[in-house]
Amino acid sequence: MIRVNVFSEEKLWNKKIKKKEIFFNRICKFFPKKFQFKDKKIYLTLLLSNNKNIKKLNKKFKNKNKHTDILSFPFQEKLKKTKEIYLGDIIISFNYMNKPRNLNNKNFKEKVIKIFIHGFLHLLGFKHFKSNDYKIMHNEEEKIFKSVKKFIN
Repeated sequence: MIRVNVFSEEKLWNKKIKKKEIFFNRICKFFPKKFQFKDKKIYLTLLLSNNKNIKKLNKKFKNKNKHTDILSFPFQEKLKKTKEIYLGDIIISFNYMNKPRNLNNKNFKEKVIKIFIHGFLHLLGFKHFKSNDYKIMHNEEEKIFKSVKKFIN
């Protein structure tokens, strides 16, 4: 079972997603079986932020002086086979998710779900530096999103 602890430092998230913790934890319940970790307790932290704060974190931890849509910080390089696992932290920028600004709530949520899945896979060790790695990660993202899409419709 996956548990997402959600924190928000940007008030604009409240206009698009009302019950954020329930929203993200429900998404995880629709993940394909291989990503549900049925007999384990899996935890991660999600910070809903903005361009200004994500730029600071990107500079401090990734040495990139620019804002971005998402940052992922895996807690460990390889997942240990224990009953309880802390995966790490994900930070998502509201400003990136809300482009274009006239995005309706359904499209906004779809975009957020896709980027959340992307960050989740990074916490599991997926990377996309090489073309082949990108294809593998993208295919996994698509599979997960297809199973989650039922939730948002």
